[in-house]
Amino acid sequence: MRKLRYGTMDVVPPLPAAEWIAARLRPGSRRPFVLGISGAQGSGKSTIARALAARFGCPVLSLDDLYLDGAARQRLAETVHPLLRTRGVPGTHDVAAGLAAIEALAHGPVSLPRFDKARDEPGAAEPVPGPAEMLILEGWCLGARPQAEAELAAPINDLERTQDPDGRWRRWVNDRLAGDYQALWARIDQLVFLEAPGFAVVADWRIEQERAADGPMRDEQLREFVQYYERLTRHLLRHGSEWADLTLRLDPFRRLKTDLG
Repeated sequence: MRKLRYGTMDVVPPLPAAEWIAARLRPGSRRPFVLGISGAQGSGKSTIARALAARFGCPVLSLDDLYLDGAARQRLAETVHPLLRTRGVPGTHDVAAGLAAIEALAHGPVSLPRFDKARDEPGAAEPVPGPAEMLILEGWCLGARPQAEAELAAPINDLERTQDPDGRWRRWVNDRLAGDYQALWARIDQLVFLEAPGFAVVADWRIEQERAADGPMRDEQLREFVQYYERLTRHLLRHGSEWADLTLRLDPFRRLKTDLG
């Protein structure tokens, strides 16, 4: 499979990212055709997914919609590690529900799961007509492969240093990523990676999101929150373009950086 990569010169392309992606969709042999959109928090995945869904008349499923409910995460916090009470990392999603929804869309109408972040609990499922020709699946860690054991040894931020000094949480998360998540990634027919210019911008992007939505989290809370995502986000920034079919590089203002020609 030929990999497509855009990004050697600071040039804003004439078409928005959604149009670039739409123009580069390849034919698929499975139904529904699953277009995956991966990228760090605040990179524009949801916005691009909505634009593509409107263009192709297809449903969208976010990895965030697969979060486990609070009771399930509380059990993980009590039996595995306290950090698992917070949603986000691999192991805090119902991956089987995602795979089941994709399979159901191939045969008829389905109710797609939705997660209510304000309540931190699953919301009402959304009925979607089917069978569907296409589904857009978007999520911050789509396509990620597990880290090597040696990469897990040292903590990378204050959260890991103070709350996971022995590495038990990060190793458990890595093991979950190596398991069912790979089956979900394998169901993606074409994966697009929105590559941030570096992890340093991710907190700023997430803060902008929260302010735009008039959310309750303060800036300092969000900077702490993104530490849950930091390890795997950095891992994706190093290797995401190797795992994706199409990589779109972003500048700090989320504009595309592309080469000419």
